[in-house]
Amino acid sequence: MTVERIELGDGFSLRIAEAGAEAPAAGTRAAGGNAAATPYPTRRLQKGLLLYAGEQELAEEGVGLGVPILKRGAQTIFPGAVALGSDASDGADPVRKTGGAGPVREIAATYRLDLVERLAKARGGGGGGGGGGGGGGVRPRALYAAKDSLAALHRRVPALRRPLTAVSSAGRRVLGWSTTYEPSAFCADVPVTYGFREGGRTVVVTADLSGLAEAGFTEVVLMNELGAGEFGLYEDADGASLSGQAIGTWSVVTAPRARFVSARRGVAFSLAQTPGATLHRGRELVGSRLAWAGFGLSLRPSRGLFSYEVRIERPA
Repeated sequence: MTVERIELGDGFSLRIAEAGAEAPAAGTRAAGGNAAATPYPTRRLQKGLLLYAGEQELAEEGVGLGVPILKRGAQTIFPGAVALGSDASDGADPVRKTGGAGPVREIAATYRLDLVERLAKARGGGGGGGGGGGGGGVRPRALYAAKDSLAALHRRVPALRRPLTAVSSAGRRVLGWSTTYEPSAFCADVPVTYGFREGGRTVVVTADLSGLAEAGFTEVVLMNELGAGEFGLYEDADGASLSGQAIGTWSVVTAPRARFVSARRGVAFSLAQTPGATLHRGRELVGSRLAWAGFGLSLRPSRGLFSYEVRIERPA
């Protein structure tokens, strides 16, 4: 199902990712102004709201804006599909205009979170590790338990992030492994509503987290990612201005508001602190594997509705 774009002016627009299909420009890397196709592993994931400049998608490897991710302990569950509107099977328009003091437009989306990250042997790849050749998955449970634990360590200990990333990249090259996503033993549906105000430049994201804690999920992260090749500058209300690797891969934001800026495109997206959640920032640009920059709001799934705002801005 295709949803009409939300025009922001100045050639920019927001679009919801199509259910069960990639957007035409998805999975491209736009560094240096070139849109050479790069098959990022996250093309398998369901994307959220995507920012476009003309017809060029600016998300690269990022999952977009307002995308829920769930955690069960150290394991992360990603979205594999979305249903748009209250009755998408009957052709209902998921974009609804509202009046009065409410948003000028509203999009209803229900994400099916049912994928986990796995490693696959590249065709013709070398190395052992317990996986079969020909693109088969690497299966040992102990390997994935260690991988999830190292990912948690990567987030908690900033000093270890660069060496852990280097070891991971080297190991993948030597063993011929690549990232893939496969069905999880656990799944959940998370309804998300996007309300658009101020000509679409303020997006109110409301996620319904009901029942997640009872289902055994321990954390919700609402991701807001666009492309690292496009958004290489971080600024916040406390005066911080960081670029490239100085931004870090997963750091707590303490300023009241923060944003990522694309100097080349003349556009930025920002989030503010939201009660009940911890705001993190991050940016990773690693070959054809990682190219995201943005924010995550993490919280315990102990509440029903959770809302926050994303602003699309023109940097001064």
